[in-house]
Amino acid sequence: MNFNALYAVVATLLLLMVVGFICRKLKIIDDVASKRLSALILKVGQPAMIINALASAKYSLENLEMAGKMVLFGFAFHIVLAIFAFALCIVLKRNLDEQKISEFSLVFANCAFIGFPIFEALFGPEGLFMASFLVISFNVFMWTWGLAIFARKRKDIKITVKKVLLNFGTVPSVIGFGLFALQAPEIGFVTPAFILDACKFLSNLCTPISVLITGALIATLKPKQIFTKWQVLYFNAIKLFVLPLIVCLITKLLNIPYNYAMFFTAAAALPAASSVSMLSETYGLDSGYSALVVGTSSLLCVATLPLSLNLSQWLLTL
Repeated sequence: MNFNALYAVVATLLLLMVVGFICRKLKIIDDVASKRLSALILKVGQPAMIINALASAKYSLENLEMAGKMVLFGFAFHIVLAIFAFALCIVLKRNLDEQKISEFSLVFANCAFIGFPIFEALFGPEGLFMASFLVISFNVFMWTWGLAIFARKRKDIKITVKKVLLNFGTVPSVIGFGLFALQAPEIGFVTPAFILDACKFLSNLCTPISVLITGALIATLKPKQIFTKWQVLYFNAIKLFVLPLIVCLITKLLNIPYNYAMFFTAAAALPAASSVSMLSETYGLDSGYSALVVGTSSLLCVATLPLSLNLSQWLLTL
């Protein structure tokens, strides 16, 4: 693992957040721009990022085996997070919206827009390949268990097969894996360079735009909301410290290989997925609270992620 590269990426993300913060204060990024840019990276940038990561990977039996393990580990990872998130959010039951948003955000991390550059910094190209398969379990879980969280005591939120199988994470994953598998010696297909270049250019939009939007979101929050609302402090303590530690200890007890253990610990330590804000607005939950958990966890993650990973590395080597 390359911690020096991690520190460089974290410093870059912090600087991008500052720029986004300034852009919001200067009214360069407003609510309309933020929503449209979010739609751009969700519907265009993220699919291109996933296809590029998978199609660019060199075909080998080792990579094929890793892909299978990542899908299985990814589902197990989200099941573990779902169990602990449900238990730990019971204390928020007085406000159903806050309980739902907190539980959802503990399960689903920003494993693409912020996660991809983090994984690449820590593990190199292999990290991107692994993260692309994590996105498969992320999206299947989000459109099943994630919607089930929001649907509690609601009759208007439905889980459909179409949402589970056809979304902006699973479809590009299938396309990317198809291009990866076609490289097998028996077939020998080579993805045209112009397709890979186009996907690479589009994927390069994701991290800077998403972090700028996060910085702009932070600019809308009041310091009093960030530092005095106990629900937000509780959420961030669980999200950024407790869950990564739990994942780390579980992988150690199960003797999961070191690289996989650190990968999933890093995934658990990432901030809340930005999709919680989108879904909160879509289904009429407290969008202000969702902005708080996304904004504060993204900001605090800059400091907590290196600490969590260094602690986890120490625990795993005991």
